[in-house]
Amino acid sequence: MSQPPRSREAQSLAVKRAEVEFHNFASLGEPERALNVYQEENQRRGDFLRRHWEWIAPASPFLEIGANVGHTSYLLVNEFGAEGFALDLSADALRWGVALQEYWGLARAPVRVAGDAVRLPFRDGALRVVAAFQMLSQFMDIEAVILEVKRVLAPGGVFVFAEEPLRRLLSLRLYRCPYYDRMKPWERRLYHWGLLGFLVRDVIGAEQEESFGIRQNHSLYLRDWSRMLARHFAECRSEILVPENGPLERGLKRLAVRLDPYRSLWRAAHLLGGTLAAVCRKAGSREPVPWSQDCFERLLQCPDCRGEFKRDEQETLVCRQCGYRAALEGGVYNLLPSAEKKELYPEDRDDMIDFSRPGHERLLGEGFYQLEGVFGNRYRWMGERARARLVRQDPRPQRLRIRGYAHPEAFRSGKPVWVAVRVGDRALPRKTLERPGLFIYEADLPSADEYLLEIRAGPAWRAEGDDRIFTVNLSMIRLAPRE
Repeated sequence: MSQPPRSREAQSLAVKRAEVEFHNFASLGEPERALNVYQEENQRRGDFLRRHWEWIAPASPFLEIGANVGHTSYLLVNEFGAEGFALDLSADALRWGVALQEYWGLARAPVRVAGDAVRLPFRDGALRVVAAFQMLSQFMDIEAVILEVKRVLAPGGVFVFAEEPLRRLLSLRLYRCPYYDRMKPWERRLYHWGLLGFLVRDVIGAEQEESFGIRQNHSLYLRDWSRMLARHFAECRSEILVPENGPLERGLKRLAVRLDPYRSLWRAAHLLGGTLAAVCRKAGSREPVPWSQDCFERLLQCPDCRGEFKRDEQETLVCRQCGYRAALEGGVYNLLPSAEKKELYPEDRDDMIDFSRPGHERLLGEGFYQLEGVFGNRYRWMGERARARLVRQDPRPQRLRIRGYAHPEAFRSGKPVWVAVRVGDRALPRKTLERPGLFIYEADLPSADEYLLEIRAGPAWRAEGDDRIFTVNLSMIRLAPRE
């Protein structure tokens, strides 16, 4: 069957930059909360894998794409006895995997690789299993990822994915709704009644990633997923989870199942959405895939020229053909194409203030308090006014990007939180925040060699037992090319 033309970019560089920034601080920025989330996800994913393990196994060598800190890869290695790779765009997130081993007392770890899911640094037919959890919907062209998965799977290999959103027919799509903990009281009431899903634009919680610049693709109905998988795989087993948030959704789901001629969830999923999980087998007979943890580089290929890798005495991967090099840094090999690596992982530069990096304070002026936080989630509270300096490194037109957090206490007065920036004599647009939580401030900048920033925020508030005046906290201030 002929393939549809590739008409969309799977993921823009701006989205990739936002994902790297997001996972840098979010993956283990609040360790207790994050570890609880990862344990819950592993319980859910482990149950799914066990239900289909006889169809999946043997699972070595495996690759998990979009692995985040790699928690599910650690599950595969330590509980299921598989061997393989955890891959994510964020090298920083993968580095926090050492904390998982320490907190959970894990003996074994996957090989950790930073890479791009639409240009996987693996040879054709190198892998027995590819897994993806809650990550395909971050690509505008999901089929581009599927094609890469097929390329690296051996004949008869298995693609396992789960927690992918299904487009919902019954919704007015009025606005993006945040996660439950940031909902307003009226939204929580509608949620418990089963009404909120009829109003929101896409999956509840997508607002956080979208506001950060991470684009979500929730455009596929169940029939669209089914047709796409049928084009690329010989066999598929799927599981559908349809929401039951309140009596209205629960009743409508039951009615849709009753009216379905096969008593299946298909009609309910079309009306109410939900999530899809599947185990898909590539055509061909299953043959053993040669694998040795000591020679894992034989399964890899250079992201620049697709040449073979060798490992030197320092554990650095070196391309035999073009000389591409990837050192083992914090237990992670960064195998992004050279141009992307340079853009997404710049050296310590004066056009970016990342509060998780040592030496960032040289670019800060007055108005910031001491450094707080852990891992990538390092931040400084600011008062009503703070100053910083950025020096342009890129000749392209520039855009200012500030990452911050608005505390619930800032909303205690009943007024919205606001952030305003002045660059020299020029005032940039003011941003108003209606909810507590993470925020991103972005604005185009005039052409200049250096930018002296004055950042103001309000309303001001005080913490009990603390004489300091607070507004918001910031964790990154940077320049980025306009796109």
